[in-house]
Amino acid sequence: MTVTRRCLCCVKYLMFLFNLIFWLGGCGLFGVGVWLSFKQADISALPLSFPSLSAANLLLVAGGITMVTGFLGCLGALKEQRCLLMTFFVILVILVVTEVILTVTVHIYDDELEEMAKNDLLDGMRNYNNDTRLQHSWDSLQKMFKCCGVENQFDWRNISEGNPRNPASCCMTGDLDTCDRRWEEGCYEKAKNWLYENITSVMVFGICIVIVQLLALVFSMMMYCQIRRAEKYLD
Repeated sequence: MTVTRRCLCCVKYLMFLFNLIFWLGGCGLFGVGVWLSFKQADISALPLSFPSLSAANLLLVAGGITMVTGFLGCLGALKEQRCLLMTFFVILVILVVTEVILTVTVHIYDDELEEMAKNDLLDGMRNYNNDTRLQHSWDSLQKMFKCCGVENQFDWRNISEGNPRNPASCCMTGDLDTCDRRWEEGCYEKAKNWLYENITSVMVFGICIVIVQLLALVFSMMMYCQIRRAEKYLD
């Protein structure tokens, strides 16, 4: 076996290994997204800008794309086809650039995105009495997080027309007739804190996936070059 061929085999198996890890990581992200979606099924009628709902959708999309890209990388490594490798490389570059842009955008416009999410939730509160699914979602949310309104319990009074009473789900007893105390904290902050507490491990996992992505980029280009050298040698 020539030195070029030995180098190609080494790069080939390294790339396959990294892409297998990449694919498994995608499965993990997708699985967490599915779990988060099922856990929040009772609040699915809330706007998609709600932090935990948007996180679930983001994980589903990211996991699906990662799985497809990882499979393509594994196939390209096994088949030793330059076309597949270049396609994998381009898709991965686009994916990494998109991740960087999204991260920077969320960091820069964090306050604006929060304000937009809160306004969407307030709009949903206005339709509370007109939409059964939305009513069920708000009641489930307030019972789940022991909260009331978006920022505080007075949100319901500010947006209600002719009915200043809070929903029964705002009451600690769960019954308006015996409601002497209400949850004072708003749901937005409580839900966001819950998400941060539960998503930390996923974020660490995501950083590991980004590192694997960068290594996969390097190995895919190395393998592409090694295949070209091997083809020239055979010629």
